[in-house]
Amino acid sequence: MSVLERVEATAVATVPKVKKKSNIMRKIGLYSMLGLFTIISIFPFYWMIIGATNESGKMFTNPPTLKPGDQFMTNLQNLNASIDLGRVFFNSVFVSVVYVIVALMVCSTAAYALSKFEFKGRNAIFTTLLLSMMIPYQATLIPLFQLMSNFNLLDTYFALIVPQLCFPFAIFLLRQNFLAFPTELIEAARLDGAGEMRIFLTIVLPSMKPAMAAAAIFLFMTQWNNFMWPLVATTSNEMATLPVALSSLIGLSIIDYGQVMMGVTIATIPIIVFFLALQRHFISGMLGSAVK
Repeated sequence: MSVLERVEATAVATVPKVKKKSNIMRKIGLYSMLGLFTIISIFPFYWMIIGATNESGKMFTNPPTLKPGDQFMTNLQNLNASIDLGRVFFNSVFVSVVYVIVALMVCSTAAYALSKFEFKGRNAIFTTLLLSMMIPYQATLIPLFQLMSNFNLLDTYFALIVPQLCFPFAIFLLRQNFLAFPTELIEAARLDGAGEMRIFLTIVLPSMKPAMAAAAIFLFMTQWNNFMWPLVATTSNEMATLPVALSSLIGLSIIDYGQVMMGVTIATIPIIVFFLALQRHFISGMLGSAVK
């Protein structure tokens, strides 16, 4: 074998090794970046838990405290004494769960009608719903407050749940999924004598579980984190929700950050649990809506 042939053979044998090494380095860099972003994303939650288990003064030490403390029960007891944690937590859970259930019924039926029924003004109604998303939420507070006040409904669960049942984004999300449902199946069910409500509940709705789960997560997060309207609509501590009660912990001069971090931890856990429980359906529902 000549010298030139040997050089060519060596070069050919070296190319796969160089490509393999390059792929390995690329993967190492990618995983390193993902790991860094993961740590950055998780650190606020870790810092929240650290604050909930330490005294208020240790939140601003230099260097900062990164180890869990032994003040978990003390902070929990102080928080309960400050805001009546059991009552406030029940209010938030009750309002959020009832809101999600009723809002899903309202939004799903509206989305079904806007996607599968032909009637005059359908597109105008849908366009109006989309345009309503551009109205600042604060602009609706005064009319809603006056309406609830005229009917003597302030400081009630009704006032916390009903005014926001029509959620335009949930209607839009569900409508996009309903549009992809075969209309032929609905027409076949009608020919067999099935009523519209039976068609909706037994034929259409079971296939929309991913989209319903995605809408449920958005609705739950919106209601659970809602602060402005419960602050306006409630006048007593017995009807306060968790965000409103936590805001009362921020005083003008003295702030117990141990209590605040404990309250934030308790307020964050239900959202994480709810999202993880519906994560698989949420992803498939959002991807399905994007494709459709």
